[in-house]
Amino acid sequence: MKKGWVILIAVVVVVLLIAGAIINIYNNLVSLEESVNQAWAQVSNQYQRRADLIPNLVETVKGYAAHERETLESVIQARANATSLNVTPEVLNDPEAFAKFQQVQGEISTALSRLMAVAENYPNLKANENFLALQSQLEGTENRITVERQRFNQSVQTYNTRIRRFPTNIFAGIFGFEKKLYFEAQEGAEVAPKVEF
Repeated sequence: MKKGWVILIAVVVVVLLIAGAIINIYNNLVSLEESVNQAWAQVSNQYQRRADLIPNLVETVKGYAAHERETLESVIQARANATSLNVTPEVLNDPEAFAKFQQVQGEISTALSRLMAVAENYPNLKANENFLALQSQLEGTENRITVERQRFNQSVQTYNTRIRRFPTNIFAGIFGFEKKLYFEAQEGAEVAPKVEF
């Protein structure tokens, strides 16, 4: 009878160890997915900061560059397109929605680059304190966006690597953890925007 108890205890210990390993794997995947979601929230936060600065920048430039209407309108339209998108963490699993988000953010970057190039032709505007402050904030925001996108991609890399490794990949599939998308440079991003006067 003692042998039966030993076998039963051994089976219970093995089952508990396996259950503990599965729980540990699941909890690690949840933590990594939350890290990706938090990094995504920071990216979104910086894009929102940029969108909030744009109206002030446009109004400041308008006073000096009234005849540069097309450039100003393209910035306003790009901002409107970006703020009309409802960006949630679920976008990270939808390649089409993610590509659309990246495209719209790229349009803002391009429009802002053209606006800054236009501003270079107005000496009084370049010396205006409001413009300089807004330009500095916008440049800082662009740098923050770059840093947050880099952090996001690092979080995605860690998460994607974990869900693809054995034996975690088995449980990731069972529990529905899916591969996340990376931010990638837009096509043509290596070419500076061309502005002609």
